[in-house]
Amino acid sequence: MNKLKSSGKLERVGHSVKVFCSHKQLSQTGAKAAICSSVSSDEWKATVVKSIDALVTSCVVVPCSFSHTGGNLPSSRLRAMWHYKGKTPDSKGNNIFHSDATLIKDNFKGRTKMLGELSHNNCTLEITDVRDHDNGPFCFRVELVKSEGNEPTKDMFSFVEDCVELNMITEPAEPTLIQPMAATQGEPYTVICSVMHTCPTHVPTLTWNWKTEGIIVYHRLIHSGNWETQSILKFIPEEKDDNRELTCTAAFNEKKTSSSKLTLSVKHIENYNHIIIPAVVGIGTALLFGIPCIFMAKKYKNRIAELQNQEGF
Repeated sequence: MNKLKSSGKLERVGHSVKVFCSHKQLSQTGAKAAICSSVSSDEWKATVVKSIDALVTSCVVVPCSFSHTGGNLPSSRLRAMWHYKGKTPDSKGNNIFHSDATLIKDNFKGRTKMLGELSHNNCTLEITDVRDHDNGPFCFRVELVKSEGNEPTKDMFSFVEDCVELNMITEPAEPTLIQPMAATQGEPYTVICSVMHTCPTHVPTLTWNWKTEGIIVYHRLIHSGNWETQSILKFIPEEKDDNRELTCTAAFNEKKTSSSKLTLSVKHIENYNHIIIPAVVGIGTALLFGIPCIFMAKKYKNRIAELQNQEGF
């Protein structure tokens, strides 16, 4: 049997490992051997969050981007995969995502997908229906392929020093309620409910146990794959709302829920109508009947004076 001498070199520069491989067929046996060589890792760079929380039964989105000194490459020439750290992506059991779906590990099939466009250097990964063993660490790998037939070339790069580890969370975070010190009867009032999460593709749903109108919802990125969802409730409290219990409930991917509550304190505005109205009515009645009586009394007084003058008194 003819033997093929193979040479390979693994080059570690900075925080990345780059391996370029090609395959050569043995003339007599038909077997294939891999010949690997290294090139400068300065050609490839990646930005991957190192650690991120993942709520079991929900989903998690891992932000990832990469760059190549040659600029953006067309998607037709790129093949992406996410694999377990320290495991070769050539084996089906080591890939949690692969451009070739047949090479994805069985318990990850249908649960992972790339959210970004490789041609835009976006390698962001989504994992749905998170399970308690999905902790990783996972590394991104990109390969250049021939446009025809999607056949691999010798150009490939594994970012094995830029991997992500998932912190498995079994119970969801409780919402945070923010309110002013006290509400005042008849004046606009605002209560804010917010919750942190790592799944912007399936954001938590925030609901109140009270009014549904006057609610505004916001979503914003805080940092490194951590997002916040806010529900802002605006209303005008009434006297009957004093000591009312207000509850905000967060539902994560329509599966797990958590809630927080507060008790409203409504400042009562004194109403003096029970005094003012009778007084006004009394004054009005007095004016209505008193003024004619005064004129009548004056008229009769003048008449009496005239009669007395006529009789010589």
